[in-house]
This record gives sequence, structure tokens and C-alpha cells, in this order.
Amino acid sequence: MTRQIIVADDHPLFREALKAAVGRLEPGTGFIEADSVAALLAAIEAEPDADLLLLDLNMPGAQGFNALAHVRGSRPELPVAIVSADDDPQTIAAALRYGAQGFISKSTEAAQIGRAVEAVLAGEIYTPPGYHPPRGVPSGDEDLLVARRIADLTPQQFRVLGALCSGQLNKQIAYDLDVSEATVKAHVTAILRKLGVATRTQAVLAAGRLATDRARVRPPPEEAE
Repeated sequence: MTRQIIVADDHPLFREALKAAVGRLEPGTGFIEADSVAALLAAIEAEPDADLLLLDLNMPGAQGFNALAHVRGSRPELPVAIVSADDDPQTIAAALRYGAQGFISKSTEAAQIGRAVEAVLAGEIYTPPGYHPPRGVPSGDEDLLVARRIADLTPQQFRVLGALCSGQLNKQIAYDLDVSEATVKAHVTAILRKLGVATRTQAVLAAGRLATDRARVRPPPEEAE
């Protein structure tokens, strides 16, 4: 049976490079491309039997490791390999902590990318050559709790959370998702309950715990819940 791999990255040229590197291993491999988290969620829903997700950390809507946490919760059987230019030991360690089965640096040459994908598909944990887990990294128990809570969101709730993190108001979210404002408010209420917080601001700050750069996390505009 032909393998199906989801390639989620907002740079078309890099998606092509990944497809070429993986395609050399198994020429019949099928690819599903996504250039944003919204497109990724649609791809996952459309391809329930996908064999692997190659996930960029910094595409639109990703908010650091939030997309990884959500996918690991909604599709625990789907292996995920992070593909990122942010390849410092702390970022690699965090990716593995949140459930990635592999981490591929964007500076990796094509043949090694292929070997990395083969390793993950074989059930191995892949890290870049020479990687050593950083010493003194905090256990991040609270961050892992947030990740588990984000994993519990439905796909639509995760879309709404992403919109909140982008600073959108309910009416903007309703327009983008083609739903009513009442539906958005219901989703926000459910998000707050599942994240164990009381306000939109607290929800965004909680999600921000999984950002690769917490300094860039900004509270959303205040709005009635």
C-alpha cells in the first residue's frame, strides 16, 4: 500500500525539497501538503490513514508546540516529526517532550532527511547527529499539563484557540470559520473549561507556555466571554 505523508510547512520550496528527499526512498509515496495549521487540520481529517506528519514549528497558526500537542492528542497513532530551522538542543528536547517521534533540522542534507524519515516510520526516535539532551532543563510539569489540555480540544476548538492567540475577536473568528458568534462563544466557553482558566487572556497565556518564544506572546483584546 502506498504511504501517505502530510507535509506541513508554509514555504512551498521547502515542501518540495522534503517531498523530493522522501520520494527518493519510495517513489510511490503520496503527499498531502499544508501551508498553515488550518490546512493541516483539514488534511488530517481528510487523510485518517496518513502514515507520517512532517510538521514545521513556525507556520501560520502553529504557536510553537501547540499544533504538535493537539495532533498527538487527536491522532495519537500518527507519528510526527518536527522539521524546523530552530534546532537548538532546548527546542529539540521540548519537541520530544511534547510527543514528537523525531526532529529534523532544516539544514539537514537530502539523503539524511530520507534516513530520518525512514527511522521514524520504523518506529525509532530520530534526533540530529551529535544531539545531546541539554542539562538542567526543567521538567516542565505545568507545560506538559497545558499540552495535555490542548490535546483534549476538538479540532474546531483548537482553530478558535489559534484565532484567540492571533488576537481576533469573536465576530472575526465567526466570519473566518463561517459560523455564528454564538457558536464561537460556545467554543470559547469550552476552551476555557478544558484549559482550566477563566478568561480569554488566561487561555492565550496558557497556550503561550508552549510557544518557542514566550516573549512574543501577547494577550488578546478584552471581550465578553
